[in-house]
Amino acid sequence: MGARRIIQVEEKVPFKLLVPLSIQHMFAMFGASVLVPFLFGISPAIVLLMNGVGTLMFIFITKGKAPAYLGSSFAFLAPAGIVIANPQWGYAYALGGFVVVGFCGCVLALLIYKFGTEWIDVVLPPAAMGPVVALIGLELSASAASTAGLLEETVDSMNLIVFLVTLGFAVFGSVLFRGFLSIIPILIAVIAGYLAAVFCGMVSFQEVLTAPWFALPQFTAPKFDWEAIAIILPVILVIASEHIGHQVVTSKIVGRDLLKEPGLHRSLLGDNFSTMVSGMIGSVPTTTYGENIGVMAMTGVYSVHVIAGAAILSIICSFVGKLSMLISTIPGPVIGGISFLLYGMIGTSGLRILVDSQVDFGKPRNQALTSVIFVTGLSGIAVKIGNIKLSGMVLACVVGMILSLIFFLLDRTEAESKE
Repeated sequence: MGARRIIQVEEKVPFKLLVPLSIQHMFAMFGASVLVPFLFGISPAIVLLMNGVGTLMFIFITKGKAPAYLGSSFAFLAPAGIVIANPQWGYAYALGGFVVVGFCGCVLALLIYKFGTEWIDVVLPPAAMGPVVALIGLELSASAASTAGLLEETVDSMNLIVFLVTLGFAVFGSVLFRGFLSIIPILIAVIAGYLAAVFCGMVSFQEVLTAPWFALPQFTAPKFDWEAIAIILPVILVIASEHIGHQVVTSKIVGRDLLKEPGLHRSLLGDNFSTMVSGMIGSVPTTTYGENIGVMAMTGVYSVHVIAGAAILSIICSFVGKLSMLISTIPGPVIGGISFLLYGMIGTSGLRILVDSQVDFGKPRNQALTSVIFVTGLSGIAVKIGNIKLSGMVLACVVGMILSLIFFLLDRTEAESKE
């Protein structure tokens, strides 16, 4: 079997390859990204628009050196839900919170630019970073199974068939496909799964037929209330941890240290500036997307030109009613089948950090650090700070940082005592 052809970050691809590769990225993010506006009770069109615009801004801010697609952030669901449900506030006041969180994230990016990223190696050494990154994918695994309808008490046989067809094409396609087909296994799997869903009678085209060809996204201006902002503001801890984890795993995939070039300050600025602009026009906060990181890991296509193409397609979809409605007919078992593999790819990328960094588990502290982080992230325990609940990867990251810092201080104290 020949080596897989890698398409690097700055590499351009011919137009005949650009379109299907970009569509593949758009399909990967669509299911999860559109779910957030549905939960907030707003039209997904404005979200598709801002996902595309935000991604293009991110690429510009990072000088085209950090491949990332920005989709809807799930981190804001709980606190924003509290603000939206309050009859005195509503969605406009949640938007105000999004704007402030995005602004504070930009300030954090400037602080990192001022003080550097060396502290990351202290608070998140490889023995901690590896399991934290792995948890990004592993804690999402249940979400993939749930989307596919596999966690129901009685699993629908049609759901299972469509899920297995989609997953089968994704898994075996990534191994057996050659040439051009080898870099679009996700797209092929989505098409195969969709056809299987149509055959199983799971797809209705009625809403596609009645949808208008042209539909203008609905814009909403933010409103600001300090109490509502205080409910949402702590999310900055969550999105900062998530962003660092995503940049580390992407660095491992593309074989470059993105924390140094273009720099964590640039990627964090791009991520949070997009969230701030999203809040200003009525869209939901954005974040770098694990699904699209998984696509890069699987296909070996890291080109920012491809991701920019996906962003432009998302913008087009936000104005073409029938097209966005057609994509929204992709059933859960298809999205779940794709996510099942992509989330696993992120999990194995975390394990790859441990291997590539040659973490010595003969050392008790490395073994303890990795073990505590994994158990914290997978045990289901949660810590509540005000209206923000820290659990899963985020809580594991915080615990890992505290433990790592304690170990660092112990080492430093021991070294000073010997001098």
